[in-house]
Amino acid sequence: MLTPSGFVHSLALGTMLWTTLGYRGWSVCVLYLFLGQLVTKVGFDTKEKLGIAEGRGGRRGPENVWGSAFTGTMCAAAAAHALASAGSGSGGVFLGVSANVWILGYVASLATKLADTFASEIGKAYGKTTFLITTFQLVPRGTEGAISLEGTCASIVGGLVLSLYAYGVVGLIPSVQGVGIATVAAFMATMVESYIGATLQGKKEISWMTNEVVNFINTAIGACIAMVLGVLVLGM
Repeated sequence: MLTPSGFVHSLALGTMLWTTLGYRGWSVCVLYLFLGQLVTKVGFDTKEKLGIAEGRGGRRGPENVWGSAFTGTMCAAAAAHALASAGSGSGGVFLGVSANVWILGYVASLATKLADTFASEIGKAYGKTTFLITTFQLVPRGTEGAISLEGTCASIVGGLVLSLYAYGVVGLIPSVQGVGIATVAAFMATMVESYIGATLQGKKEISWMTNEVVNFINTAIGACIAMVLGVLVLGM
């Protein structure tokens, strides 16, 4: 699943997550890695023939590790800081945000990336009609910014599965409403990512807008949406 250097970086990431959120937070990221790798292999031969398969046989390198999980790591660190401050009489907040909201942002960031991976890989493998999100122009599968019904449905499944695990299996999210918020945030951020892919990614004048940068922006948007909804809707 990982290149040698990707393994080293994932070891550092896993250590950070276990230190901040314990085995529960760590396992959410591990589940993301396994499910993301699994869906990458779906229809891989077909995607390879079309020239739209992930490079290196789908193995993740350092840029993939941090592009996908940097936002989550920051949320996990902020949550740990908030939890530690609870004992000092500050009410368990960091930068005015409660630990539960930071944790919701953490889960939503990974749910967003998994939703994006599900959308991309299922869309490339099985998308029958793919069109640009900006103009609705029909385009080939694998085009940046293209969406399909199959990929869109898969994105909802990806975000929901990870959020349900965080709630029902490890109890990281305190309520089922949080599952809904994380799933909605993941879906919305995935649509924004498609828009960025169609309008900005791959343009010569903004060559720094790489796939990894887009992944970071994507996960940050998902985390922010979930955190805002957590405060406004759930009063967290």
